[in-house]
Amino acid sequence: MLLTKKHGHIALFGANLIFGLNTPLSRTIIPELIDPFSLTFLRLAGSTALFWLLSLFLKKEKVPFKDIILLFFASIFGIVLNQVPYITGLSMTSPIDASLVTSMLPIITMLLAALIIREPITWLKAIGVLVGASGAFILIMNSTNGNGKGNITGDLIILSAALSFALYLTIFKKLISKYSPVTTMKWMFLFATIVSYPVLRKSIAHTDFMAMDLSVWLRIGYIVVFATFITYLLIPIGQKTVRPTTLSMYNYMQPIVASFVAVGLGMDSFGYEKIISTLLVFAGVYIVTQSKSRAQMEQEKLRKQEQQ
Repeated sequence: MLLTKKHGHIALFGANLIFGLNTPLSRTIIPELIDPFSLTFLRLAGSTALFWLLSLFLKKEKVPFKDIILLFFASIFGIVLNQVPYITGLSMTSPIDASLVTSMLPIITMLLAALIIREPITWLKAIGVLVGASGAFILIMNSTNGNGKGNITGDLIILSAALSFALYLTIFKKLISKYSPVTTMKWMFLFATIVSYPVLRKSIAHTDFMAMDLSVWLRIGYIVVFATFITYLLIPIGQKTVRPTTLSMYNYMQPIVASFVAVGLGMDSFGYEKIISTLLVFAGVYIVTQSKSRAQMEQEKLRKQEQQ
Protein backbone atom coordinates (compact mmCIF):
# COMPACT_ATOMS: atom_id res chain seq x y z
CA MET A 1 0.00 0.00 0.00
CA LEU A 2 1.29 3.45 -0.94
CA LEU A 3 1.55 5.54 2.20
CA THR A 4 0.43 9.18 2.05
CA LYS A 5 0.67 12.13 4.41
CA LYS A 6 -2.88 11.35 5.50
CA HIS A 7 -1.78 7.89 6.66
CA GLY A 8 1.16 9.47 8.46
CA HIS A 9 -1.01 11.94 10.35
CA ILE A 10 -3.50 9.24 11.36
CA ALA A 11 -0.65 6.99 12.56
CA LEU A 12 0.94 9.79 14.59
CA PHE A 13 -2.40 10.77 16.10
CA GLY A 14 -2.96 7.16 17.20
CA ALA A 15 0.57 6.73 18.56
CA ASN A 16 0.43 9.88 20.67
CA LEU A 17 -3.07 9.06 21.88
CA ILE A 18 -1.63 5.83 23.29
CA PHE A 19 1.49 7.61 24.61
CA GLY A 20 -0.73 10.12 26.39
CA LEU A 21 -2.10 7.32 28.55
CA ASN A 22 1.33 5.84 29.17
CA THR A 23 2.89 8.54 31.36
CA PRO A 24 0.25 8.59 34.13
CA LEU A 25 -0.19 4.82 33.89
CA SER A 26 3.55 4.13 34.21
CA ARG A 27 3.79 6.53 37.14
CA THR A 28 1.22 4.44 39.07
CA ILE A 29 3.59 1.45 39.20
CA ILE A 30 7.12 2.93 39.21
CA PRO A 31 9.16 2.88 41.33
CA GLU A 32 6.89 1.57 44.13
CA LEU A 33 5.54 -1.60 42.43
CA ILE A 34 8.23 -2.28 39.86
CA ASP A 35 11.73 -0.95 39.29
CA PRO A 36 11.83 1.38 36.24
CA PHE A 37 14.73 -0.58 34.74
CA SER A 38 12.83 -3.86 35.05
CA LEU A 39 9.80 -2.27 33.37
CA THR A 40 12.03 -1.01 30.56
CA PHE A 41 13.43 -4.50 30.00
CA LEU A 42 9.90 -5.95 29.82
CA ARG A 43 9.02 -3.29 27.21
CA LEU A 44 12.10 -4.02 25.11
CA ALA A 45 12.09 -7.83 25.35
CA GLY A 46 8.30 -8.10 25.00
CA SER A 47 8.20 -5.86 21.94
CA THR A 48 11.16 -7.67 20.38
CA ALA A 49 9.29 -10.97 20.66
CA LEU A 50 6.11 -9.42 19.21
CA PHE A 51 7.88 -7.79 16.24
CA TRP A 52 9.79 -10.96 15.31
CA LEU A 53 6.65 -13.07 15.69
CA LEU A 54 4.68 -10.69 13.46
CA SER A 55 7.48 -10.71 10.85
CA LEU A 56 6.99 -14.48 10.39
CA PHE A 57 3.56 -13.79 8.85
CA LEU A 58 4.71 -11.00 6.52
CA LYS A 59 6.78 -10.88 3.35
CA LYS A 60 10.47 -10.98 4.24
CA GLU A 61 12.52 -7.92 3.32
CA LYS A 62 16.22 -8.25 2.58
CA VAL A 63 18.26 -5.77 4.60
CA PRO A 64 21.91 -5.25 3.54
CA PHE A 65 24.54 -5.55 6.25
CA LYS A 66 25.37 -1.82 6.07
CA ASP A 67 21.74 -0.96 6.80
CA ILE A 68 21.65 -3.43 9.70
CA ILE A 69 24.60 -1.51 11.17
CA LEU A 70 22.68 1.74 10.68
CA LEU A 71 19.62 0.19 12.35
CA PHE A 72 21.86 -0.65 15.30
CA PHE A 73 22.74 3.02 15.76
CA ALA A 74 19.11 3.99 15.13
CA SER A 75 18.13 1.68 18.00
CA ILE A 76 20.67 3.39 20.27
CA PHE A 77 19.25 6.88 19.64
CA GLY A 78 15.61 5.98 19.09
CA ILE A 79 15.14 3.38 21.83
CA VAL A 80 18.04 2.80 24.26
CA LEU A 81 18.97 6.44 24.95
CA ASN A 82 15.28 7.37 24.88
CA GLN A 83 13.54 4.62 26.86
CA VAL A 84 16.10 3.99 29.61
CA PRO A 85 16.71 7.66 30.55
CA TYR A 86 13.00 8.54 30.24
CA ILE A 87 11.73 5.86 32.59
CA THR A 88 14.58 6.64 35.01
CA GLY A 89 13.82 10.34 35.00
CA LEU A 90 10.09 9.74 35.34
CA SER A 91 10.67 7.70 38.50
CA MET A 92 12.57 10.67 40.00
CA THR A 93 10.40 13.64 39.06
CA SER A 94 6.72 14.57 38.91
CA PRO A 95 4.45 13.76 35.92
CA ILE A 96 3.95 17.52 35.36
CA ASP A 97 7.70 18.17 35.12
CA ALA A 98 8.07 15.14 32.83
CA SER A 99 5.35 16.49 30.53
CA LEU A 100 6.88 19.98 30.49
CA VAL A 101 10.34 18.71 29.57
CA THR A 102 9.00 16.29 26.96
CA SER A 103 7.02 19.10 25.32
CA MET A 104 10.36 20.62 24.28
CA LEU A 105 10.81 17.80 21.73
CA PRO A 106 9.32 19.71 18.74
CA ILE A 107 11.56 22.73 19.41
CA ILE A 108 14.66 20.54 19.68
CA THR A 109 13.67 18.60 16.56
CA MET A 110 13.08 21.79 14.55
CA LEU A 111 16.55 23.08 15.46
CA LEU A 112 18.27 19.76 14.74
CA ALA A 113 16.44 19.38 11.41
CA ALA A 114 17.73 22.82 10.41
CA LEU A 115 21.30 21.96 11.43
CA ILE A 116 21.51 18.39 10.14
CA ILE A 117 19.23 18.06 7.11
CA ARG A 118 18.95 21.80 6.40
CA GLU A 119 15.19 21.86 6.80
CA PRO A 120 14.37 25.60 6.84
CA ILE A 121 12.98 27.25 9.96
CA THR A 122 10.30 29.36 8.33
CA TRP A 123 8.24 31.93 10.21
CA LEU A 124 5.19 29.74 9.71
CA LYS A 125 6.91 26.69 11.20
CA ALA A 126 8.32 28.64 14.15
CA ILE A 127 4.91 30.18 14.90
CA GLY A 128 3.24 26.76 14.68
CA VAL A 129 5.71 25.21 17.13
CA LEU A 130 5.26 28.09 19.59
CA VAL A 131 1.46 28.00 19.30
CA GLY A 132 1.44 24.26 20.01
CA ALA A 133 3.90 24.70 22.88
CA SER A 134 1.74 27.42 24.45
CA GLY A 135 -1.24 25.05 24.41
CA ALA A 136 0.74 22.30 26.13
CA PHE A 137 2.20 24.71 28.70
CA ILE A 138 -1.21 26.17 29.59
CA LEU A 139 -2.62 22.71 30.20
CA ILE A 140 0.35 21.42 32.17
CA MET A 141 0.66 24.50 34.38
CA ASN A 142 -3.05 24.37 35.19
CA SER A 143 -3.00 20.66 35.94
CA THR A 144 -4.23 19.56 39.35
CA ASN A 145 -2.78 16.07 39.05
CA GLY A 146 0.81 16.77 39.99
CA ASN A 147 1.46 14.80 43.13
CA GLY A 148 4.97 15.23 44.45
CA LYS A 149 7.68 17.73 43.66
CA GLY A 150 9.84 17.89 40.61
CA ASN A 151 13.48 16.91 40.62
CA ILE A 152 16.10 18.76 38.55
CA THR A 153 18.18 15.62 38.03
CA GLY A 154 15.13 13.69 36.82
CA ASP A 155 14.15 16.60 34.57
CA LEU A 156 17.61 16.72 32.97
CA ILE A 157 17.57 12.94 32.41
CA ILE A 158 14.20 13.23 30.62
CA LEU A 159 15.60 16.14 28.56
CA SER A 160 18.47 13.90 27.42
CA ALA A 161 15.90 11.28 26.36
CA ALA A 162 14.02 13.91 24.29
CA LEU A 163 17.28 15.05 22.67
CA SER A 164 18.18 11.48 21.72
CA PHE A 165 14.77 10.87 20.15
CA ALA A 166 14.96 14.17 18.24
CA LEU A 167 18.31 13.06 16.80
CA TYR A 168 16.73 9.73 15.80
CA LEU A 169 13.83 11.44 14.01
CA THR A 170 16.22 13.71 12.11
CA ILE A 171 19.21 11.52 11.27
CA PHE A 172 17.50 8.23 10.43
CA LYS A 173 14.43 9.45 8.48
CA LYS A 174 15.75 8.13 5.11
CA LEU A 175 16.77 4.77 6.59
CA ILE A 176 13.39 4.19 8.24
CA SER A 177 11.64 5.15 5.01
CA LYS A 178 13.36 2.32 3.09
CA TYR A 179 11.72 -0.60 4.90
CA SER A 180 8.43 -1.62 6.46
CA PRO A 181 7.84 -0.67 10.12
CA VAL A 182 8.00 -4.33 11.17
CA THR A 183 11.38 -4.87 9.49
CA THR A 184 12.98 -1.78 11.01
CA MET A 185 11.52 -2.29 14.46
CA LYS A 186 12.31 -6.00 14.78
CA TRP A 187 15.99 -5.20 14.29
CA MET A 188 15.97 -2.03 16.37
CA PHE A 189 14.26 -3.64 19.35
CA LEU A 190 16.50 -6.71 19.16
CA PHE A 191 19.60 -4.52 19.29
CA ALA A 192 18.09 -2.35 22.03
CA THR A 193 17.32 -5.38 24.19
CA ILE A 194 20.83 -6.81 23.78
CA VAL A 195 22.59 -3.49 24.43
CA SER A 196 20.40 -2.60 27.41
CA TYR A 197 20.54 -5.96 29.19
CA PRO A 198 23.96 -5.46 30.91
CA VAL A 199 22.64 -2.18 32.38
CA LEU A 200 19.24 -3.58 33.36
CA ARG A 201 20.10 -7.10 34.54
CA LYS A 202 20.83 -6.14 38.16
CA SER A 203 17.38 -4.59 38.52
CA ILE A 204 15.76 -7.58 36.79
CA ALA A 205 17.46 -9.99 39.21
CA HIS A 206 16.17 -8.05 42.24
CA THR A 207 12.57 -7.77 41.00
CA ASP A 208 10.06 -10.22 42.45
CA PHE A 209 7.79 -10.69 39.46
CA MET A 210 5.77 -13.38 41.25
CA ALA A 211 4.68 -10.90 43.91
CA MET A 212 2.91 -8.66 41.38
CA ASP A 213 -0.87 -8.91 41.28
CA LEU A 214 -3.12 -8.98 38.21
CA SER A 215 -3.73 -5.21 38.16
CA VAL A 216 0.01 -4.54 37.93
CA TRP A 217 0.44 -7.09 35.12
CA LEU A 218 -2.48 -5.57 33.20
CA ARG A 219 -0.81 -2.15 33.36
CA ILE A 220 2.50 -3.66 32.28
CA GLY A 221 0.67 -5.41 29.44
CA TYR A 222 -0.73 -2.09 28.21
CA ILE A 223 2.73 -0.50 28.38
CA VAL A 224 4.37 -3.36 26.44
CA VAL A 225 1.69 -4.10 23.83
CA PHE A 226 0.13 -0.71 23.22
CA ALA A 227 2.56 1.96 24.44
CA THR A 228 5.56 0.19 22.90
CA PHE A 229 4.73 -2.42 20.24
CA ILE A 230 1.76 -0.64 18.61
CA THR A 231 3.17 2.88 18.89
CA TYR A 232 6.51 1.86 17.39
CA LEU A 233 4.61 0.29 14.49
CA LEU A 234 2.84 3.60 13.90
CA ILE A 235 5.72 6.06 14.31
CA PRO A 236 7.71 4.79 11.26
CA ILE A 237 4.62 5.41 9.11
CA GLY A 238 4.79 9.03 10.21
CA GLN A 239 8.54 9.14 9.57
CA LYS A 240 8.00 7.95 6.02
CA THR A 241 5.41 10.58 5.13
CA VAL A 242 5.87 13.76 7.20
CA ARG A 243 8.79 15.98 8.17
CA PRO A 244 10.59 15.52 11.53
CA THR A 245 9.27 18.76 13.04
CA THR A 246 5.67 17.95 12.06
CA LEU A 247 6.05 14.45 13.50
CA SER A 248 7.35 15.77 16.81
CA MET A 249 4.48 18.31 17.03
CA TYR A 250 2.11 15.45 17.80
CA ASN A 251 4.01 15.11 21.08
CA TYR A 252 1.87 18.02 22.35
CA MET A 253 -1.15 15.69 22.30
CA GLN A 254 0.17 13.64 25.20
CA PRO A 255 -0.58 16.01 28.11
CA ILE A 256 -4.00 16.71 26.59
CA VAL A 257 -4.87 13.02 26.45
CA ALA A 258 -3.61 12.47 30.00
CA SER A 259 -5.68 15.42 31.22
CA PHE A 260 -8.92 14.27 29.60
CA VAL A 261 -8.39 10.75 30.96
CA ALA A 262 -7.99 12.25 34.43
CA VAL A 263 -11.32 14.07 33.96
CA GLY A 264 -13.01 10.86 32.84
CA LEU A 265 -11.74 9.04 35.92
CA GLY A 266 -12.92 11.82 38.22
CA MET A 267 -9.35 12.80 39.13
CA ASP A 268 -9.63 16.26 37.58
CA SER A 269 -12.29 18.75 36.55
CA PHE A 270 -13.13 20.00 33.07
CA GLY A 271 -12.17 23.67 32.63
CA TYR A 272 -11.82 26.25 29.91
CA GLU A 273 -8.04 25.81 29.85
CA LYS A 274 -8.45 22.29 28.45
CA ILE A 275 -10.49 23.56 25.50
CA ILE A 276 -8.05 26.42 24.84
CA SER A 277 -5.04 24.11 25.11
CA THR A 278 -6.55 21.54 22.75
CA LEU A 279 -7.36 24.19 20.15
CA LEU A 280 -3.87 25.71 20.40
CA VAL A 281 -2.13 22.34 20.04
CA PHE A 282 -4.06 21.31 16.94
CA ALA A 283 -3.77 24.83 15.50
CA GLY A 284 0.00 24.57 15.97
CA VAL A 285 0.13 21.21 14.20
CA TYR A 286 -1.92 22.61 11.31
CA ILE A 287 0.31 25.70 10.97
CA VAL A 288 3.47 23.58 10.87
CA THR A 289 1.97 21.31 8.18
CA GLN A 290 1.32 24.42 6.05
CA SER A 291 4.95 25.57 6.23
CA LYS A 292 7.12 24.90 3.21
CA SER A 293 9.76 22.18 3.15
CA ARG A 294 13.23 22.67 1.73
CA ALA A 295 12.22 20.72 -1.41
CA GLN A 296 9.18 22.96 -1.94
CA MET A 297 11.26 26.12 -1.50
CA GLU A 298 13.87 24.85 -3.97
CA GLN A 299 11.16 24.01 -6.53
CA GLU A 300 9.69 27.49 -6.20
CA LYS A 301 13.14 29.01 -6.67
CA LEU A 302 13.65 26.97 -9.85
CA ARG A 303 10.28 28.07 -11.22
CA LYS A 304 11.10 31.72 -10.65
CA GLN A 305 14.46 31.30 -12.39
CA GLU A 306 12.76 29.62 -15.35
CA GLN A 307 10.22 32.42 -15.62
CA GLN A 308 12.90 35.13 -15.69
